[in-house]
Amino acid sequence: MKCPFCNHENTRVIDSRPAEDNNSIRRRRICDECGKRFTTYEKIETIPLIIIKKDNNREAYDRTKLEGGVLRACHKRPVSAKQITTLLDEVETEIFNMEEREISSQVIGELVMNKLRDLDMVAYVRFASVYREFKDINTFMDELKKVLK
Repeated sequence: MKCPFCNHENTRVIDSRPAEDNNSIRRRRICDECGKRFTTYEKIETIPLIIIKKDNNREAYDRTKLEGGVLRACHKRPVSAKQITTLLDEVETEIFNMEEREISSQVIGELVMNKLRDLDMVAYVRFASVYREFKDINTFMDELKKVLK
């Protein structure tokens, strides 16, 4: 890291700690040449993720859209905000670990449903009814029968 004051290339890290947002590292550095101190922030570089929708349209990944769907499924259920955040974090981790630039919404939907099934069965059925676009009571009953087995 070059010193911003004298452009010398030898600087040392004298303190390292998580930044306030817990998504980056704050590093205090000192220049070996001029002795001045400065701060840098280190952040994880994420690959921009594109979601392929059912109609083959593409859009940028948006956590808030995913969160909205999970919140609607968990409405008036005994599921805490922390559990929802954990579920979303786990889904995001799995998605980003795939290291793909494009991913289908079906893959994300299945990941969410698998997590919801373990968390709350009613929330799972609610999410599945929207995600799988149940057309009538028979398709809804078929899903319920799968859950009850």
